[in-house]
Amino acid sequence: MAGTRSGIAYRSGGSGDHLLLLLHGLGATGAVWDRLLPLVEASWPGPWAVPDLRGHGRSPAEPPYGYAVHAADVAVLAAGSGAARVTVLGHSFGGVVGAVLGGGWYGVEVARVVAVGVKIDWTDDEVTRARSLAARPSRVFATAAEAADRHLRLAGLTGLVAPDDPVALAGVREVDGGWTPALDPRAFGAVGPSVEEVLRRSVAPLRLAAGASDRMVGLDAMRRVDPTAVLVEGAGHNAHWEAPEAVWSLLDAGA
Repeated sequence: MAGTRSGIAYRSGGSGDHLLLLLHGLGATGAVWDRLLPLVEASWPGPWAVPDLRGHGRSPAEPPYGYAVHAADVAVLAAGSGAARVTVLGHSFGGVVGAVLGGGWYGVEVARVVAVGVKIDWTDDEVTRARSLAARPSRVFATAAEAADRHLRLAGLTGLVAPDDPVALAGVREVDGGWTPALDPRAFGAVGPSVEEVLRRSVAPLRLAAGASDRMVGLDAMRRVDPTAVLVEGAGHNAHWEAPEAVWSLLDAGA
């Protein structure tokens, strides 16, 4: 089922009182969970929802884009589902949003947060580059395939997803003069606050993991926050796409 709540677009399914939220990373859309969704549908005992975060995919391009705003958006989605509690499986930026939701400030009971591929350590140069991206206008391309290729670069999915794949095309939209990535570049402006501090503020149990070949995330950095953090073999930054079964095994689906 597809719908909108708190202004953001989402897909959902299942029923019950324990909602699973799947939160994508910066630059991506909810479509990146498509390889994991069959596992969710086969074994998650309650409802699930896959939103496009604000400024991404089918959701509106309406700033601000800070972690807390995204957390508030998904809190409204969770509350509207009627579920009594929530588990979050988040990738990268989505994992940080999940940790904010798990901080207990949004009136939503969060049972646990599993965050995969969260970049904890940021250099000043990396923050500066992200803010530079936030200041650039969206590029317009002559074809959907060209815009999809750009979307894949922004989402870190180049080489994993073909530009003509529906997952890639979910990240583009038609505009006057051609096609553009659906991502609002201003969403990169969320980068800056200490990720480690944000993660530590989650009062919900937090588990961290990353692909063993993820050059953005190191085991030592994760274990500063979660001493039980693990690496997912055979995967890079997009472990949920590259090794969905292994990522799904991080979650106790019977909880």
